[in-house]
Amino acid sequence: MRTDFTKAAIHRTILFGGGWLALTGADPAALAPGLLVSIAAVWLSLRLLPARHPLVLWQVVRHLPRFVAGSVSGGVDVARRAFSPSLPLNPGWVEVPIDLPEGARAALGGELSLMPGTLAAGSEGNRLVVHLLDIDAGPDDVILREEAAFAAIVGQTRTGGA
Repeated sequence: MRTDFTKAAIHRTILFGGGWLALTGADPAALAPGLLVSIAAVWLSLRLLPARHPLVLWQVVRHLPRFVAGSVSGGVDVARRAFSPSLPLNPGWVEVPIDLPEGARAALGGELSLMPGTLAAGSEGNRLVVHLLDIDAGPDDVILREEAAFAAIVGQTRTGGA
């Protein structure tokens, strides 16, 4: 158990510290605040997603381009719908069954909320409650693909389904 904690702390320190360096361009003036923010981020992440669910760093890196592409395409879709009233818009709530640990489920909800056109409003049991601009657009597939990506990130093996 201690080895899992140490491994998770090291992985998350690399992830959050590397993210901070990338965001600040490794500006020397940002190193001290970055150290504090990284320590706080590691502590919080270990509280929300315990070490028994270690992050798989290469899966995080592999996921980032898809997240950016999904965010851009979602933004374009929302803009098209805003400027073209003829495009379908059927806002509503969906509940999607999610098989992730609680912390990973919260992170998935956070990512979905960053995607234009979606807003995760929490979870009820093992179901994630999400508001969508168009519930007829087949959002369940997208959410289930993101769930599978998060399962890989937290090292959760899948036996079937998504």
